[in-house]
Amino acid sequence: MASVDKLGSGRWQARYRDPDGKQRKRTFPRKSDADRFLTTIEHNILTGAYVDPAAGRRTFREYGEGWRTGQPHRPGTAVAVEQHLRVHAYPVLGSRPIAGIRPSEVQAWATGLPIAPSTTRTVFNTIKAVFKAAVRDRVIAHNPCDGVALPKVPPRKVEPLTVEQVETIVASAPDEYRALLVLAAGTGLRAGELFGLQVRHVDFLRRLLTVEQQVQPRTGHGVHVCPPKTQSSYRTIPLPQVVVDALAGHLRVYPAGAEDFIFTAPGGGPVVRTSFMQSTWTPAARAVGLPKGSGLHSMRHFYASALIRGGLSVRVVSERLGHANAAMTLNVYAHLWPDDEDRTRQA
Repeated sequence: MASVDKLGSGRWQARYRDPDGKQRKRTFPRKSDADRFLTTIEHNILTGAYVDPAAGRRTFREYGEGWRTGQPHRPGTAVAVEQHLRVHAYPVLGSRPIAGIRPSEVQAWATGLPIAPSTTRTVFNTIKAVFKAAVRDRVIAHNPCDGVALPKVPPRKVEPLTVEQVETIVASAPDEYRALLVLAAGTGLRAGELFGLQVRHVDFLRRLLTVEQQVQPRTGHGVHVCPPKTQSSYRTIPLPQVVVDALAGHLRVYPAGAEDFIFTAPGGGPVVRTSFMQSTWTPAARAVGLPKGSGLHSMRHFYASALIRGGLSVRVVSERLGHANAAMTLNVYAHLWPDDEDRTRQA
């Protein structure tokens, strides 16, 4: 039961039990102040707006680390989240009591991040997730990220590689990875899906490839074989003959069993993305004049553009790429579909 009692010192003490059943108390110089406080507390408990005053004194770093280590993140996501907090959030907000961080401070932090607008949004979403969890835990009453304005991401249209550029990239790569690049251009697989491909995933007779796993970096060192990025990433992709021939030729030179990876690192085991990018992709991309920072995703864009040029629908392109929905596909590739003005007039 909540109560207000007079102490021997002449002050008034408000007592109540929080939603977890723990008894709390607070003293006031006047009974009216204690009554008003108790009324507010009881209202907040009834409406679910109660906040534990002691929990709010935890620092943002302390709460953020507890949140981060408790999340069921995929290995790649775990690496990114740890970096977002350690590099961008903790130096500014880490030592502050989480309940004392105001929206204006979050706004100033987000505005001052010395990174690209698209990266700012990604980092901000991580920090917002921490505060959202703190609201659910009744550590803070409101999320200070709500209403924060983020820098606009300038529109960027994907400019797909040409067939000649793809051929040059493949020719510039070491022999053991040329088939991998042909596979990337002919299926649109993500990097982790390429590196996680095993012989058993390829049906050479029916010319089909099944995506059911990927390889992602571990926090610190090494790689981890894990499920695909999303449920939509589980898919079966028809293989063009050029890819079938490239894979068959690769396996004749580099034999592998059904459970073995088709492409391996120089020392054995699955390919490590960072090593592959440095030793193979970057020199090959430089050979065709791709801008610095252009990644293996360029091959994925090439595949999508080839499907679009072939007249395939948004739904089919989305399924082949493993996108969660067609809207995601249109956000990236809408400008590649041919103009339908004449067909509209005829209709």
